[in-house]
Amino acid sequence: MFDLLPLDILTTLTFLPLIGAVVVLVLPRERANAARWVALGFSLVVMLLAIGVFIEVQSNPPGIDEWAFEESFIWFPLLNASWHVGVDGLSAAMILLTGILMPLAILISFEVEERVQTFMALFLFLETGMLGVFIALDMLIFFVFWEIGLVPMYFLIFLWGGENRRYAANKFFLYTMAGSLGLLLATQFVGLAVGSFDIPTMIAQWPLFEGDGGKILGLDVNVFKYYTLLGFTVAFLIKIPAWPFHTWLPDAHTEAPTGGSMVLAGVLLKLGAYGFLRLAIPLFPREWVIPRQIFSLEYNLVDVLGLLAVLGIILGALAAWGQNDFKRLVAYSSVNHMGFVVLGLAVAALMYGTLWARVNNDYRLLAGVAGIDVPSGQSAQQVVSQLYPDERITEDRDNAVLAMNGSVLQMFTHGLTSAGMFLLVGALYHKAHTRDLRRFGGLWDIIPVFGGILVFTSMANLGLPGFGGFVSEFLVVSGSFKAYPIYVLLSMLGLLVTGIYILKGIQKILHGPYNEEWAEYDRTEHRLEINLREVIAIAPLMVLILVTGLYPSWVLDVINAGVVRFLGS
Repeated sequence: MFDLLPLDILTTLTFLPLIGAVVVLVLPRERANAARWVALGFSLVVMLLAIGVFIEVQSNPPGIDEWAFEESFIWFPLLNASWHVGVDGLSAAMILLTGILMPLAILISFEVEERVQTFMALFLFLETGMLGVFIALDMLIFFVFWEIGLVPMYFLIFLWGGENRRYAANKFFLYTMAGSLGLLLATQFVGLAVGSFDIPTMIAQWPLFEGDGGKILGLDVNVFKYYTLLGFTVAFLIKIPAWPFHTWLPDAHTEAPTGGSMVLAGVLLKLGAYGFLRLAIPLFPREWVIPRQIFSLEYNLVDVLGLLAVLGIILGALAAWGQNDFKRLVAYSSVNHMGFVVLGLAVAALMYGTLWARVNNDYRLLAGVAGIDVPSGQSAQQVVSQLYPDERITEDRDNAVLAMNGSVLQMFTHGLTSAGMFLLVGALYHKAHTRDLRRFGGLWDIIPVFGGILVFTSMANLGLPGFGGFVSEFLVVSGSFKAYPIYVLLSMLGLLVTGIYILKGIQKILHGPYNEEWAEYDRTEHRLEINLREVIAIAPLMVLILVTGLYPSWVLDVINAGVVRFLGS
């Protein structure tokens, strides 16, 4: 279906927004309205291409060691780096999410009046950065696009944000750059050691790489790999952001323009989780699950990741409950909901390490993963075969498939609901010029359409049955329970508090006595009701949220194909 394109579909998809950014920038300053429509037009074409990619992967899911739309040619011969791109079910879902959200964020940004050409060009440039991460199969390409996503968002916050925009933009930049430094060093270490930055090659060779006599750069290979994994992990946890690396997020969201908040929550946070799936887990199967000790406490890194997930779920919900700024409440809700993504990733890493140990006949490691003590003098293989037979491994793998499906689906559904919530926050703020929940109340009769949409989107954000968020969180909880029952039970406290802060937001805005102050403002100053452009922007999100809740298979089948491929068929 893409034979008529002069370039392969993924290259076209990725660089078309960049071409659009250049076109928008060269438009005369007085043609601001033309800049808006040109930017929207380019983003709509990208959306159609993203839908096409998704449909193709849905119809013909790639098998083991295969990639849809794969393209490769030498890009940087000196470093043995290539323009190697391709997609599977995991990346196809994220490309679709990006393609859908960008036109809606651009449409909601029609309200921007200052430096319109620059604003729209930065948005399109940002889209190129995000799409490039999702298609990259070369580590240098991955890193370049990872960094491209940082620059436009920094300027979007710095130039078009709120009163404290400079502080928020600088904090966002410094946090992300700190993570990027670790990511860059880890990328260099792995790429130079293996002799290639090709991601499939790195995944095939790095887990078994023994260095020179068991040493790399003079360090024991196991120590070297441990700290290399930390470089990847911290970078991705900051981007998600997981607790305690989350503190940049509320400030960035609060000060970002509405469209920027939609993209930041909807897509940019997902880059961190995607990095775990594409790099951190498959490159380090052994390092995640190998038993370690601190004082007399035995642990592994997967346990730590799961703990951070639960802390994010609980503390993110409590922080959201304590907010009186509507936008900060929604921002902290992202920390809460992304915690379920991280919990699913922990289960995926645990099972990936288990399967890797089984395939490579590392029965000592398999015993450690399963918590089996091998008596002195006995064969680890014999003990493990008796106490952790293949039937149990298959059962655990099936649970991990559920958890990982839920994690990736949560990335998708949270992208929809969080973008919708930030759109509604912006729609009210740009008319009322305040986000203070204590100043609202009793607005239902004044803004009934907004109120109905707010209740719908809030219930979706809550994870009410019938909406997409319920399906994803249910899958994560179901698949994670056997591996981490205590973590799952603790996460239920976060779900309880989620209901409290969602109801708080609805009650503080819509309920209570008829608000005479805002009724007078609505009559004499500015209509508070949501306008047609905002309804058009949020309507597709509402439809997708509902359809995904009632018929999740439309996207889950594609995600599941990627998950099964990831964990081995």
